[in-house]
Amino acid sequence: MSQPTEAETTGRYLVLLDDKSVTAGAREMNRVAGISAASTADSATTAEVAAADGVIFQDLGIAVVNATPDQVQQLTRAAEAPGPISVVEAERVVHAYTAPPDTGVDQAAAPAVDESVFTWGLQAVGANISSATGKGVRVAVLDTGFTVAHPDFAGRTVLTQSFITGETVDDAHGHGTHCIGSAAGPRKAATGGPGYGVAYEAEIYAGKVLSNQGSGTDSGILAGIEWAIANGCAVVSMSLGASVRPGTPHSQIFEQAATRALAKGTLIIAAAGNESNRPGKVAPVGHPANCPSILSVGAVDVQRAIAFFSCGTVDTVGQVDIVGPGVDIYSSWNKEDGGLGMHKRIQGTSMATPHVAGVAALIAEKHNARGWELWARLAQTGRRLGLPSTDVGAGLVQAP
Repeated sequence: MSQPTEAETTGRYLVLLDDKSVTAGAREMNRVAGISAASTADSATTAEVAAADGVIFQDLGIAVVNATPDQVQQLTRAAEAPGPISVVEAERVVHAYTAPPDTGVDQAAAPAVDESVFTWGLQAVGANISSATGKGVRVAVLDTGFTVAHPDFAGRTVLTQSFITGETVDDAHGHGTHCIGSAAGPRKAATGGPGYGVAYEAEIYAGKVLSNQGSGTDSGILAGIEWAIANGCAVVSMSLGASVRPGTPHSQIFEQAATRALAKGTLIIAAAGNESNRPGKVAPVGHPANCPSILSVGAVDVQRAIAFFSCGTVDTVGQVDIVGPGVDIYSSWNKEDGGLGMHKRIQGTSMATPHVAGVAALIAEKHNARGWELWARLAQTGRRLGLPSTDVGAGLVQAP
């Protein structure tokens, strides 16, 4: 497993504006640095955004701008003084958290689980015995898109949006389709095999924020978050990010995006990352899951042991809040795969995250909980596993 490195950057910058006066922030960017940004509040076209120096996500109060070193210096000075500009950060490149190539455990020694009806993941979180279905709850999965023609989702409410220039929402990668399946796929698959979806009657919002090669940027994630909020999604599931070095501060801008989302009733749930190689190495929670107001998810295997790749709480920055099933996870895929039909088994904190997001949708339906209340109820479900809270947080998430 490679050593976590500093996140790659795009050359653009994120600017946090006063959420009480985003317009004043836009004027200030123009005044101090000559930067003119298009606003999502004005329904700016793709051409208008391309012609501008950047874009302002109005509901989040965050701008993404192209800026020269001199302009960055001017913006940074403005952020250090009282006013409507408060933080400037370099924009990062983010990736789908791809499954590690090796499970790290002897699967032959794992206890046998009957998956003839439901996956072991559904059984582990108790979704198969819950009366909740997720009906009426909107769940956004921000990832590599969705295989729109997948037969297991025929007749389902699936709204889609691509935030990747030149690519439709259709998922040529597979990662997004797998995550959507775990969060909200069927309990009876049209193509056979076990039921694998936690919130099987939830309304699915598939946002493509990562390309068909599995990479994207902070601005794409922010665009997806704003879209999810605008559409009233109670839950946002993000199995993506960038690895960080121990002690790296969390993004103040993503932290503000998360708190502003919570205030609007939207809970963001994100994968902790797969950079550990236990027992010898425990890597820190990655970006953006290391933000305090984003619910960070680690992974356990069928034996309820922490997955060897699962990132952990290793310093004062970023902690694991809860864990979900993340090893040998069967779910939907974008093409026929090795005799599994349009399904595949993979592992990662990417797979644990949509299990938690699905349970969040069940809780949202049952208790009409949103935002901070939904976070609190979700954390309270955690089943203690006899493992350190630095690895598993509140424990293994449980359906209501």
